[in-house]
Amino acid sequence: MAENEVFSGEGEREGRWAEFRREMPVARRWAYLDHAGVSPLPAPSQAALTNWAAEAAANGATSWASWNHQIEEVRLAGATLLGALPEEIALIRSTTEGVNLVAEGFPWREGDNVVTLADEFPTNQYPWMNLASRHVETRRVAPQRGRVDLGQLAQACDSRTRIVTVSWVSYCSGWRMELDQLAELAHRRGALLFVDAIQALGVVPLDVRQTPIDFLAADGHKWLLGPEGAGLFYVRREHLARLRPMGLGWNSVQHAHEFDRIELALRPTAARYEGGSQNMAGFLALRASLALLARFGTEAICRRIFEITDLACQRLEAFGAVVRSHRTPEHKSGIVVFDLPGRDPKQVRARCLAQGVVVSCRGGGVRISPHAYNDASDLDRLMESLAGTSS
Repeated sequence: MAENEVFSGEGEREGRWAEFRREMPVARRWAYLDHAGVSPLPAPSQAALTNWAAEAAANGATSWASWNHQIEEVRLAGATLLGALPEEIALIRSTTEGVNLVAEGFPWREGDNVVTLADEFPTNQYPWMNLASRHVETRRVAPQRGRVDLGQLAQACDSRTRIVTVSWVSYCSGWRMELDQLAELAHRRGALLFVDAIQALGVVPLDVRQTPIDFLAADGHKWLLGPEGAGLFYVRREHLARLRPMGLGWNSVQHAHEFDRIELALRPTAARYEGGSQNMAGFLALRASLALLARFGTEAICRRIFEITDLACQRLEAFGAVVRSHRTPEHKSGIVVFDLPGRDPKQVRARCLAQGVVVSCRGGGVRISPHAYNDASDLDRLMESLAGTSS
């Protein structure tokens, strides 16, 4: 696909993405290609944070009820994003918290096992490995050059496999899992499926009514364009009674605001996992970010990101880079990892940063992860920076 076919279409089409770009103050200075790391905040999310801070400084908690009502809209937005019911969504502080809600709350028996991948982000390994003290085994299947073989995952499962847990998109390779096939694999073996969705949620469509995953967690500070410390946890409603709630607090019960009434009557929804006080400012900002993404739609954002990353791969390969990420339609994602033969990825990253281009080093290579607001000028700056690393 030629560059002008991607970025120089009809004015209405390109105007939509220019509108998105105008909402991203970071684009004024940086070619920001690291949304798989920590994303910059959109202008509406920045405003939500500063408005909250001004109100809290001037009036204390007198607006708390209004803030609380607004963050309930995050639950509704998360449910809409996933095709879930609002009562299946909990507001969490991190992906790690979501993983641990399942790892620590599941009714394990001695001799059970968990199946995962050996190159998962630490968040999706340590909580399961920590179950060894309860005589639960973690089986780690090694991908081959970033490629995941579902047959190998299936072979690792047996009658004592209780949970299969993987990332929707690998942080170190960009490999995107086919969740329908994975859910079928897990359920056929009597196991449940947990998905670390942080590298795809919000930019790749997912409907849990059609794709029957059981648990999902994602912080909002990557592709959802939110701040750190505000994320989403999904639990299929039929599993609510199966997970022992962890981190119980005043906000876990049906009578949350009746502090002098001590009665352990858990909320009949995923909100039972929320425990105590929320990251109010963070969720207000995430609310604004989700509203921004909803203006453009997940399917359109996905197409745009795939177009940008396809073009980036073409330009990188023409430059002599070796693209490691698999780019077949069913496995491509917003993450592209590449090598520049003979060049140290860390030095490449440092050079890019000095030239105003933000990339990262993962999986032994250089990683880029553009969002839908990135455009041809950002790729131009990337290629100019890479050319400078050879001098």
